[in-house]
Amino acid sequence: MNTRLLALAALTAALSMSAACGSQGGGSPAAPVAANETATDMASETPSEGASETPSASASPTATGTPVGAGCSSLPASGKGSPAELAKVPVGTALSDIPSLSTLARVVKKAGLAETLNSAQDITVFAPTNEAFNKIPKSQLDQLMSNRKSLRGLLAYHVVKGRKAPADMHGKLTSLEGRKLTVSGSDSSLKVNDATVTCGNIATSNATVYAVDKVLMPR
Repeated sequence: MNTRLLALAALTAALSMSAACGSQGGGSPAAPVAANETATDMASETPSEGASETPSASASPTATGTPVGAGCSSLPASGKGSPAELAKVPVGTALSDIPSLSTLARVVKKAGLAETLNSAQDITVFAPTNEAFNKIPKSQLDQLMSNRKSLRGLLAYHVVKGRKAPADMHGKLTSLEGRKLTVSGSDSSLKVNDATVTCGNIATSNATVYAVDKVLMPR
């Protein structure tokens, strides 16, 4: 797996920076991580505005609307895992409450990032479904799961700053890992890179979640 240097520090520091800067709008994408940056440097710097990226400063800090996508039919109408209940809990917890994301919840826990995600403010998480992880050969997945640094780098590639509504899903977004994601489509036909969003615009108390049918691999 090709991950950027200091990917572990990039995720933790960038999520911490998200929480610290959330009151300022939280909409600008994180700047790409330079190989010689330290966690302290990243935590103290101000995210830059990318002209080619989807503007998120105008996005509401609180997700609105309803989940979109064919896969949303699997969400309970009420109770644990329902949209109403997911909106009350932080994203690290919400992942565990959605049955189709149970593998991702296990991966996040293995990486030691559940609490980091829970303490972040105003982020968007592109969440591979169980079926997405099943598409990865077991030997490759086992190797990934045994390398916490690579695992954290991969997870950082699935997170961007700011809550993204379906209307924001176009153009380029900078992941917390530092590289770009390409988002396109609309409503029930959204894509992230070559992955299809099965259920998107799921609101949690601190994030917006888009379930995707493939694990996004940095290139």
